[in-house]
Amino acid sequence: MPVTDDSFLAWVVRERPDGQCAGRVERQTNDDLPAVEGPAVLIDVECSSLNYKDALACRGHRGVVRKLPHVPGIDCAGCVVASDSDDFRPGDAVLVTGYDLGAARWGGYSGRVRVPADWPVRLVDGFTPRDAMAYGTAGFTAAQCVMAIADRVSPDEGDVVVTGATGGVGTFAVALLAKLGYRVTAVTGKPDQAGQLRSLGATEVVGREAVADDSGTPMLSERWAAAVDTVGGTPLTTLIRSLRYRGVVAACGLVAGTELPLSVYPFLLRGVTLAGIDSAKCPRGPRLEVWRRLMGDWRIELPADLLTTLTFDRLEEGVERILRGGVAGRTLIKPTSEGC
Repeated sequence: MPVTDDSFLAWVVRERPDGQCAGRVERQTNDDLPAVEGPAVLIDVECSSLNYKDALACRGHRGVVRKLPHVPGIDCAGCVVASDSDDFRPGDAVLVTGYDLGAARWGGYSGRVRVPADWPVRLVDGFTPRDAMAYGTAGFTAAQCVMAIADRVSPDEGDVVVTGATGGVGTFAVALLAKLGYRVTAVTGKPDQAGQLRSLGATEVVGREAVADDSGTPMLSERWAAAVDTVGGTPLTTLIRSLRYRGVVAACGLVAGTELPLSVYPFLLRGVTLAGIDSAKCPRGPRLEVWRRLMGDWRIELPADLLTTLTFDRLEEGVERILRGGVAGRTLIKPTSEGC
């Protein structure tokens, strides 16, 4: 693979002498990029995004980061510089989400990445790297959740509830479901965001107490036809016990807990489906189909006030906000003030 030897900036997390981990901007070269087994694609990164998993990686969380030093960033988008594959040529605009990017491998908080040739997805004309990262893993995950619901529940069968509705996944889930004609109930602990959620298409906005039943009752009154749950724990158990007959809950998060104390009654007596959503290891065929929809009929333009852009030197601000639950919408990350 012919490559240039230009240097670039990256956000590198290292372990300090006191055992704590911290990140900083460092200058790197192509020689610093890990090698790839098999055909590879070299990408100049224009834009990445900030997800909860990225924030944990920036703190060196051992459940996310395999080894240190580490470059986080589970998403990136930009232009191909060089390629060993006939599928990509220099100048192609591409995105990469999931796989081991930003976890076991060098991630998107870098001006350049080298990835296996079966990881990138080509962007359609008119869909920019910034557009791609406005979605990122969050939008990709939300789309998978919506697809799991749409395969089994039609819009006329009742309301669909979305937990964590002001987060990245929740924001897109609300907007996508509304776009497809579903009546959406948004659950949030941020009542000041109710107007924004309604502008995205939510027909009702409720507090977290609506999905906080810890009574242990095997089944609750039927309330929703389907659900997108981004938090896990008690909210997820409440939703499963509250779904209507043949309802579906697409589960993709765990910030509210990992335990799921349930009986089998909702599954046996109401035919409820619990659909687990994984974005990192999604096979390439379904992955391409999700992005085809997001770049096509399912395309969503988020309001400007739901998109925040930070450069590497301000990344720590975004990490602090997302870890304390202070982020609404999406945060884009870029190496410098140019591009994206």
